[in-house]
Amino acid sequence: MTPIVQGKRLVKRYGEVQALQGIHFSICSGECVGFLGPNGAGKTTLLHMMSGIVQKTSGDLTLLGLDISKQAREIKARIGVLPQENNLDPDFTVENNLRAYARYFGISGKLAQSRVEELLHFIQLYDKRKAKISELSGGMKRRLMLIRSLVNNPEFLILDEPTTGLDPQARHVIWQKLRSLKSSGKTMVLTTHYMEEAAQLCDRLYMIDRGKILAEGKPQELIHRYVGKEVLEIRLRKKEKDRLLERLEGLDFESEEIEDTLYLFPRDSEAVLRRLVEFDVQELQRRPSTLEDLFFKLTGRGLHE
Repeated sequence: MTPIVQGKRLVKRYGEVQALQGIHFSICSGECVGFLGPNGAGKTTLLHMMSGIVQKTSGDLTLLGLDISKQAREIKARIGVLPQENNLDPDFTVENNLRAYARYFGISGKLAQSRVEELLHFIQLYDKRKAKISELSGGMKRRLMLIRSLVNNPEFLILDEPTTGLDPQARHVIWQKLRSLKSSGKTMVLTTHYMEEAAQLCDRLYMIDRGKILAEGKPQELIHRYVGKEVLEIRLRKKEKDRLLERLEGLDFESEEIEDTLYLFPRDSEAVLRRLVEFDVQELQRRPSTLEDLFFKLTGRGLHE
């Protein structure tokens, strides 16, 4: 498939800091592609670059067949952006926020009213159309932000942390709506710190850290490639961990030791478990590998400051 968004050798510098270090990526029509990484990895810089807020230092970036450096105005008219922070106008009602935003795209009159009503029904906020922004819950504000990004019926949707700070119910409502948009053919890119969100929504992932792409692929393929099918979590004292690892010598596995927890990534879980019989393991969890394991495996478990 021909990419509708493509970055080649993209670099972004802020003084001495290189936020993006010559990355390559592509997004095809109808895909939802996620960029996962710790704080400071370069995710938001990349999304700001796609939305025309930040200019690249070097490299090539095209959206919808247009060069962002030369045709940013045309691109902005055809994309939708959901930023991290809610920036709704507190002086306007719910529907007037949408109507005012529509005017930025030359949409007014009956067409604007029809579009606003359609979107309010879509996100289940029609009953709140006359409410002030201060009267909305956090989940309602985020849902309103989402449909605001859809006012111009965009061909490409940029979602920066779409459900940050929401409770599970509100998060799932937004996931349902994003899946509905994807089913209708919308192309989307998102960043998120919720691994379940990426698993629910993304067709492909780019793992990014310190401005570099570490891995790319479908979620389950990446998990199996870098982590394996299962993880064993074991909590033991330091001396017991050392003895346990010695006892497991010769078996095919990888391990990580973080504080009081030993993480084992075995090729054959049964073989490892048979060796563990002689140890008085108080806490052992055997579970399928997840995107969170992949995230930690590629970017580390320590805090990035």
